[in-house]
Amino acid sequence: MSSTNIEKLNRFYDSFTGSDHVLIIINADPDSIASAMAVKRILWRRVTNVIISNINSITRPDNMAMIRLLDVTLIHLSKVDTHHYNKLVIIDSQPDHHDAFSDFEYTAIIDHHEDSGIQAPFRDIRPEYGATASIMTEYLRAAKIKPSPKLATGLFYAIKTDTANFERNAINEDMRAFQFLFKHANIHLARKIEQVDLRLDFLDDFKKAINDHVISRNKIFVHLGSIKNTDICVLIADFFMRFNLIAWSVVSGIYEDKLIIVVRNDGTRKDAGTLMSQKFGIFGSAGGHRSMARAEAQISLLDSQADVNDPKKLLTWIISKFENNPTHGKKLKEK
Repeated sequence: MSSTNIEKLNRFYDSFTGSDHVLIIINADPDSIASAMAVKRILWRRVTNVIISNINSITRPDNMAMIRLLDVTLIHLSKVDTHHYNKLVIIDSQPDHHDAFSDFEYTAIIDHHEDSGIQAPFRDIRPEYGATASIMTEYLRAAKIKPSPKLATGLFYAIKTDTANFERNAINEDMRAFQFLFKHANIHLARKIEQVDLRLDFLDDFKKAINDHVISRNKIFVHLGSIKNTDICVLIADFFMRFNLIAWSVVSGIYEDKLIIVVRNDGTRKDAGTLMSQKFGIFGSAGGHRSMARAEAQISLLDSQADVNDPKKLLTWIISKFENNPTHGKKLKEK
């Protein structure tokens, strides 16, 4: 085990005392949930108590299954009296990533996203890593802690998720962490979590997507109208990429005051993240990776041709950002 990881672990330990009450704050997803579980295990018997608090609503079926099957206790931040906790930890995020994070001063920040420069007594930010779970696995190994099957399963699944099965943003340290966890994880449990990605209330959206899609050459476009959950755009975009001859999948919906656009492609064409940034960046946040990208456009900033009250006109406007000659289809057909 690297002496650097042991030094970081010792500095982390030095940030806490036996009388501390520790609050871990996360934006709950597989990486943050599993990493928070690891922090809680590392601090076991070293502080008075530790709780994990999420700032977001947890609605994704796989996240809900992960929490249930791994027996993770999360308390929404709105239900926590933060004054009872004298040490705060933020993991898999940084204080400027969400307004709900910014109200606190943190004892420790551990993350794998780009460093925003916000200071804390303890910081470990490694943007080259594919997952924060990989960092926390190194902490466990430095502490000579054998992870329980449920903790190992959570970290194992988190690395798979954040690296897209090592198809993006992964380095050798992620691979080593994954190999270590494989020996301790319940693989059947991880597979069960991974396969639970649908809810019955998604059926209407899938029906609309199948009935009302538009095909243009090797691209498929769908506008779902008003949606209750942005995850449905991701699920349908991934679903359409499973069809032969489809190289691009573009799925949009209206959520609150934003137009959400999720893009997937086969990775051999133009960079999806760059395209989204160029075409939709002026309307809000937009970007991503070569084969997967997303835009969240403020409706108030859209131009006059993007009529959110007319789904067909809005879809035509979205298609125009990708190409000029859409062809309409009611069902997928091989060409």
